[in-house]
Amino acid sequence: MMRRLARICSVAILASTILMAAAPPLLAQQLGPDGAPNPTASVASEQQLLQQVPRIVGHIAQPNERERVLMQPAGRLWDHFHEITLRWLGAIAILGMIAALGAAYLIMGRLRISKGRSGQKVPRFNSFERFSHWLTAVSFVVLGLTGLNITFGKILLLPVVGPEAFSSLSQAAKYVHNFVSVAFVIGLILIVALWIKDNIPRKVDIDWIRQGGGFIKTKHAPSGRFNAGEKLIFWFALGAGIAVIISGGLLMFPFYVTDIEGMQIAQVVHAVIALLFVAVIIAHIYIGTLGMEGAFEAMARGDVDLNWAKEHHDQWLAQLEREGRRVQSRQEAVN
Repeated sequence: MMRRLARICSVAILASTILMAAAPPLLAQQLGPDGAPNPTASVASEQQLLQQVPRIVGHIAQPNERERVLMQPAGRLWDHFHEITLRWLGAIAILGMIAALGAAYLIMGRLRISKGRSGQKVPRFNSFERFSHWLTAVSFVVLGLTGLNITFGKILLLPVVGPEAFSSLSQAAKYVHNFVSVAFVIGLILIVALWIKDNIPRKVDIDWIRQGGGFIKTKHAPSGRFNAGEKLIFWFALGAGIAVIISGGLLMFPFYVTDIEGMQIAQVVHAVIALLFVAVIIAHIYIGTLGMEGAFEAMARGDVDLNWAKEHHDQWLAQLEREGRRVQSRQEAVN
């Protein structure tokens, strides 16, 4: 019995000696350079955390759920997208569209009325239709400029005006962007309600595409009130408009509907669709002004030249004649 007790005591003494020998290094690791305890000695490193999950959520006594996200490593990917990828995408889309339109103008020039102006006018858009269009158009331009400042302002505008002016300008642009978006929503609803019936795809649209859309002077492209190209822009504007309105609403009222990941997705969708939207509308503006003679008059005054209507919207013109609408002479249009 005494021998067993002696053996147990010997083992206990040996274990204590080993632990005491190992304790100083362990204790040293838990102390800072000044000898004070290091509270982060046993905490996992940042790289270990980054390898675990894209978002690190802590269980803390914070009633606001979104405030419980302690670290958000996935935000680095979003930041890279916003600061680098998005800028390249926007530059390619917008500058590429401008370059393509410039090349088209140099090659084909302005699309003239082949038979010249007739001196007779055909009513195309009434006052309310033009108001709805310009409400949407002007608000879109304001939204586009203020939105592009978010993407390109720091690299284009900041070096020119300086940080103080850029900060004030960007803050004002943000408020303008938010409030003008209401006018854009109203305008989009109006033009959809007014013109959706005239933008339903029809068989004549296939013929319009086959004949080169009116850009081949030796061929005649038949069309109703809106041709296939205008219909494509209409449906793109409707789809893109819905996307930017929904995503923009989520950004204007953050975290009311979604979490941080959802907010990042909303920002990506809003930015990408908006940049493509700007590129498409640049093409729309070009065709309606510099690219085609007589087209801008439809939205400026509400009427178009008779020969222009025959060349670009012959089936629509025939429908007007069947309905008994009177074609005005130039003098009557002026009066």
